[in-house]
Amino acid sequence: MLYFVLTTGECNLQCRYCGGSFPENEVPHTIKYDLTFLKRLIESDHEATVAFYGGEPLLNCSFIETVMDRIKAKRFVIQTNGILTEKLDKKYWNRMNAVLLSIDGAKKITDYNRGKGTYDAVIHAAALLKENGFSGDLIARMAVSEQGDILRDVSHLIDINLFDHIHWQLDVGWSDRWNDFDGWCEKNYMPGLLGLLERWSVGLEAGKVLGIVPFLGILKRLREGGPTPPCGSGSESLSIMPDGTIRACPISFDASWASLGSLEELGRAQLRKVGIFGECIGCSYFLWGLTGFKKVCDITKFTIGAVSSKISKVNQSVSKGTIRWEDIDYPKYNNSTEIIP
Repeated sequence: MLYFVLTTGECNLQCRYCGGSFPENEVPHTIKYDLTFLKRLIESDHEATVAFYGGEPLLNCSFIETVMDRIKAKRFVIQTNGILTEKLDKKYWNRMNAVLLSIDGAKKITDYNRGKGTYDAVIHAAALLKENGFSGDLIARMAVSEQGDILRDVSHLIDINLFDHIHWQLDVGWSDRWNDFDGWCEKNYMPGLLGLLERWSVGLEAGKVLGIVPFLGILKRLREGGPTPPCGSGSESLSIMPDGTIRACPISFDASWASLGSLEELGRAQLRKVGIFGECIGCSYFLWGLTGFKKVCDITKFTIGAVSSKISKVNQSVSKGTIRWEDIDYPKYNNSTEIIP
């Protein structure tokens, strides 16, 4: 199980797609529970992965250190905007199995979305982690909106050769700043996605696996199946809010369906279960989403179909010995990348 542990609801940035901190009355900015309850929950699971989340998790570094010192988990992960990297001692960074840094592509688009100077700070953070001995999975985590160009922005992150993997989310649930989503999908995102997929496919034929998470994750799901929904919310992941409540998804702080219980309850077996229902359960793609998000479903189906079209080339590359299945087996555990953008 993946456990998102929100260290705070506060953030030190005000990114265009989300606006910054959670409302403090909904997601407290300090921890309100006894760590004993968190320890009991996580240590009851021998496959536990703890993902530090926020807000900006590094605003509460002392809590991160306490959790890592006092709670035994198989893996540790963190999602951070990278601004405060130096606040956490390198011995804790080097115990992380995966670090997700928020960056949206090149300097211009990253600074536009996240604030001037953010790109340079994230690049500095990535380089510093590697310089200090971090050997885990370094993941660029993008937010893609109408100002983005998926081929340009992902290609930039590939070319700077700092990140092991790249994942993106479409800004379709956070803000209302689209002028022409359909036009952007048709003229930019869909052709850009195909161009990116072609680059990825050519790389496979040459024995190089580009770490593009949606392609690798969808391919793995097509081959092996996986959780429902693909992100695992409520089935393979739980979110512990700063007040000790447990929710299916770390961003669902105000959704009644996502409330599962609290840390003071006895354990995972006593938590309320959630699942997918409605028209999505009958969809052959079995997507994350709600009725009414047809546009998002359509672009997701397009993405799945595009990756599916490359399966024969992947099989050929494996048969020739150019790559091995283990080279494209990603993610090997739920590392908080949601797979579906």
